[in-house]
Amino acid sequence: MTPTPLYMTKSDLARRHIQGMILSGQARPGARITTREVSEALGISETPIREAIRALAADGWVELQSHVGAVVAHFGGEQITEIYALRSLIGALAVELSGPTYDEARLAKIDANIEASKAAVAERDVQTYMRLNNEFHTLLCDTPASQWCYKILTSLRSQTAIHQGFAAVPQRLAESLAEHCGIRDAVRSRDFAKAAELIRAHEHAAGVALINELAVSRPAAPSGER
Repeated sequence: MTPTPLYMTKSDLARRHIQGMILSGQARPGARITTREVSEALGISETPIREAIRALAADGWVELQSHVGAVVAHFGGEQITEIYALRSLIGALAVELSGPTYDEARLAKIDANIEASKAAVAERDVQTYMRLNNEFHTLLCDTPASQWCYKILTSLRSQTAIHQGFAAVPQRLAESLAEHCGIRDAVRSRDFAKAAELIRAHEHAAGVALINELAVSRPAAPSGER
């Protein structure tokens, strides 16, 4: 999700509310989003809500379907594969560009993130780990040296957030943490080529796990069914 602006219009408020419904799992892929439901929840008219829904559709959070309205977007295996391939390439490039600029203060924040992530994994606190995971990747690429990479990655990560990430694949928590530790160690050693290689492997593993989980939760229709 985008940072909270200093001033929020009613459309901004509706947009963030709908994003929150999606990220919390209240509205799963394929679920219908109605302007009336959001209007009643926020106490605002339906006009800014329609504006918010159009913006979310443009960003890929929802799909506008004839005779149905807005539904939470669902990505198939090919789309998820493409998104994670892009995340892999751009994430690796970001750390190669940003890595040489990391100072001790940033490295200390990465270390602190790893320690907090260990606690979240030990407690199987999926929501906290999801937040820390986003923070970890932000620390790696949100620098002046890789701002375009960061913007693109933020957009790509919001797409897969629709499928709940670790909430959908909780068994990935420990694996993801181990991969983060490896990336951190490579960065601390100033071996940014290795860090980039590990990021590529990390994103590939995350994509495969999500595709496999979605295949189980949404099995293909039997032959002859549509």
